[in-house]
Amino acid sequence: MTQTQPVETIPTARPTPAAVPTTGQPYEYRRAPLVEPDWTRFPGWRHVTREQWESAQWQRVNCVKNIKQLRAVLGDLVDDTFYDDLAADQATHATMSMLVPPQMLNTMVPFAPVTTDAFYADPVRRYMIPVASDRRTDWPSHPYATRDSLHEHDMWVAEGLTHRYPTKVLAELLSTCPQYCGHCTRMDLVGNSTPTVDKLKLTLKPVDRYDAHITYLKAHPGVRDVVVSGGDVANVPWKNLESYLMRLLEIETIRDIRLATKALMGLPQHWLQPDVVEGLERVARTAARRGVNLAIHTHVNHAQSLTPLVARAAQTALDVGVRDVRNQGVLMRGVNATSKDLLDLCFALQGEAGILPYYFYMCDMIPNAEHWRVPVWHAQQLQHDIMGYLPGYATPRIVCDVPFVGKRWVHMLTEYDRERGISYWTKNYRTSIESADLEALNKRYAYYDPIDTLPESGQAWWAAHRDD
Repeated sequence: MTQTQPVETIPTARPTPAAVPTTGQPYEYRRAPLVEPDWTRFPGWRHVTREQWESAQWQRVNCVKNIKQLRAVLGDLVDDTFYDDLAADQATHATMSMLVPPQMLNTMVPFAPVTTDAFYADPVRRYMIPVASDRRTDWPSHPYATRDSLHEHDMWVAEGLTHRYPTKVLAELLSTCPQYCGHCTRMDLVGNSTPTVDKLKLTLKPVDRYDAHITYLKAHPGVRDVVVSGGDVANVPWKNLESYLMRLLEIETIRDIRLATKALMGLPQHWLQPDVVEGLERVARTAARRGVNLAIHTHVNHAQSLTPLVARAAQTALDVGVRDVRNQGVLMRGVNATSKDLLDLCFALQGEAGILPYYFYMCDMIPNAEHWRVPVWHAQQLQHDIMGYLPGYATPRIVCDVPFVGKRWVHMLTEYDRERGISYWTKNYRTSIESADLEALNKRYAYYDPIDTLPESGQAWWAAHRDD
């Protein structure tokens, strides 16, 4: 069934002022200055000083890595029901191990009494500390979900270097982060193995991996844009990261460098360390002198995660010469998949934290992620509903990252079977593994909605073909 759009009646004249509704707008903007939640509300941090809190070393040492440590922080604010639920998830569903910096945990239930129900309902908790009862039992994974849903590993041209787009590469410098998100699209490689997922491993020494990247980029002048990621670049020792970036800047054909770091939000203390700030300034000055655009891309999914420390880290990066700090969030049910949540987040990013809203990706088709994913039609509606409120330059694009295709605005599909939740997309370039495929640009590529969002007839069709 092909999607059809309702035909709207076009008014022949403007309504008179008296006819303009007076009941308010669908979204009402109210400025909300950023606030650092009081971490001493948690029993385990009752005696933590501001000096400790603002120390990157203290944050890293006190990351929550297991249920015992979470109990030590929360005390009796959350009951055993939650911890049992969490233990069940880690044993049977989790694709990422637990790793939550204090900074992130402190943005869960930030300004209300911390209770079991409030902790369960918290949007940041829902993707940072998933529990078994969050997951769907009918369709925990889509039949076409895969561990490397975007085939980034298949497109490696050197270890950790994905050449997916004609002029851009993704450089994965390492496979760790300061925090692990439940919905991670790189769950195949990033983080520790879990009972559910035996992770791939990077095998080369970092110096050899970086050498291989530089060698490839020097030999391929058509590549002008490098996303330096992982993992998270905040886990690369600064001297190593600075050396890598300076080597990129020596390549005449590289014109854009983007540093991917969720830690700007999850561990802003890292980006405020004097040695990191001074090193970032050296890189930024070199980039400016050579006419290269240097940007930081972070990953904020909810307005609660934005605090004065995050704003200070973003502003510091801009002050030392980074051209832009941008946000790439992920649409997730129960986290941010409403127009109010998205607009609240975007106004906080753009107006309070100095971070430009850039993309919101639809959550990728990885295992055990169906409770987070939204259908394409829902993403289209969200794009419609957020238009007109933000400045145009700060209105994010909502995109679907289609396997073998790449990022596409959600309205760019060519056909949409709403009953079975299958959308079809085309592309205008070949990936690095399709150089010999003459038909790559003539194919249609499929993407699949979460099955529980389909009409009953569509759900019945998938149930009948579950084992196909």
